[in-house]
Formats: sequence, C-alpha cells, structure tokens
Amino acid sequence: MTDISGISGNQLRLFIEKVECLEEEKNDLMENLRDVFAEAKSVGFDVKIMKQIIKLRKMKKEDVVEQEELLDIYKAALGMLPSFESLDEQAA
Repeated sequence: MTDISGISGNQLRLFIEKVECLEEEKNDLMENLRDVFAEAKSVGFDVKIMKQIIKLRKMKKEDVVEQEELLDIYKAALGMLPSFESLDEQAA
C-alpha cells in the first residue's frame, strides 16, 4: 500500500485489523457472559440481582454506603419503609 496525503496505508490497515480482532474477541466474551448468566439462572439465581451485585462490587465502599443511605431516604419519603411505630406494633 502507498502513502496518500501523508496517510500510511499499511499502518491504517494494521489499526483496522486490530480493531476488528478486538471486536471479535469482545463478541466472544459477551457470548461467554450470557452463557454464565444463563447457567446461574438455570440453578435458581436471579440474574438481575447478580448484575446489581457486580455493579456494587465495582464501586468504592463509601459510594455504596452513600447510595444506600440516599435510597433509604427516598423510600422513606415515599412511604415505602415501615415506620418505627408499625415495627413496635409487630413486636408486641
């Protein structure tokens, strides 16, 4: 290949081939991930919850704590958490 307007055809071809190879590897990895999730689901695990756990494990601990606290505040504001009074009534 030749250089055209300062662009090396060989260098460009090598980059394109690298990207194509990586895209193929990415597709293979995605297929493997789907297989693992399907296997987990087949033995009774909830894939949606597993994905949430994986996301949480990638986060910093303080970010997880902050997110959970904020979620509890929002849930309480919407009346989605049991009140302390109803917990006391259940204990009695």
